[in-house]
Amino acid sequence: MITVTAERFRLAEVFTIARGSRTEAQVLTVTIERGGARGWGECVPYARYGETLESVAAQIEGLPGDIDRAALQAALPAGAARNAVDCALWDLEAKRAGKRVWELAGLPAPGPEITAFTLSLDTPENMRAAAARHAHRPLLKIKLGTPADMPRLEAVREGAPKARIIVDANEGWSADVYADLAPHLIRLGVEMVEQPLPAGDDAMLAEIARPLPVCADESCHDRASLPALKGKYDMVNIKLDKTGGLTEALALRAAAQAEGFQVMVGCMVGSSLAMAPAVLVAQGVAVTDLDGPLLLAEDRDHALQFDAAGVHPPQAALWG
Repeated sequence: MITVTAERFRLAEVFTIARGSRTEAQVLTVTIERGGARGWGECVPYARYGETLESVAAQIEGLPGDIDRAALQAALPAGAARNAVDCALWDLEAKRAGKRVWELAGLPAPGPEITAFTLSLDTPENMRAAAARHAHRPLLKIKLGTPADMPRLEAVREGAPKARIIVDANEGWSADVYADLAPHLIRLGVEMVEQPLPAGDDAMLAEIARPLPVCADESCHDRASLPALKGKYDMVNIKLDKTGGLTEALALRAAAQAEGFQVMVGCMVGSSLAMAPAVLVAQGVAVTDLDGPLLLAEDRDHALQFDAAGVHPPQAALWG
């Protein structure tokens, strides 16, 4: 039996990107019960990809109750619906086998990974203050994506002079704006820029030198995305809500690395349940960005552990 439940988690503070602001994480929780065992997974429907809580729930509710992971890959496209069901099936398999998911997947036992901490888009003054509050964190990710981002970037560097910094423009820049900003990003020690131009309007990236690595986020969903990224991007951001679950995420990681791309593993703003399978994908990658639970005012029971070593793999009581 497959059950879908809409849930909300309050954010610790307002979270803003170039597309808008939010005060809570709206997620769908999927549970699958078979043979006395229960597996579960979480997804975050994303309007950028035409998803709503209702449309994603309808996709899930239309599935056969006895579907397996292999059939699921063909039954649903890459996206949030397939993600929640795929991760719930992995969790169910692990519980029925009395093993951890990484054992079933043939992966080494995972360890903690240093994760980025995201500073949302705000005024330069507020971003400077936020950077100062989080200057102790080893890696900060700055949400930008407006024509007036230079003062924000300078302010964050002033607030956290020693932190490593990466930037996410969320498709918010034009080619001219990015060309103007790129030298300043390098000057201020930014290590990587994520999706500077809109997906589908990023041909310019193949025509310019890229001394600063460029990561594809909205331009990369699953393995089918990779051919169009060659020559334009240096890194791909793997999010399970884009790949449609752990199964495709692991396959995408292997394929991307084989094609010479570096890998980032990211997330939507969700609970520890959404991050748990992504921690397995993040093992040894160039950038881990699984800070969703750190942005929440409330989380699941048996939440992921975050400390100086990074984000730790999930307890079996949470997932997997």
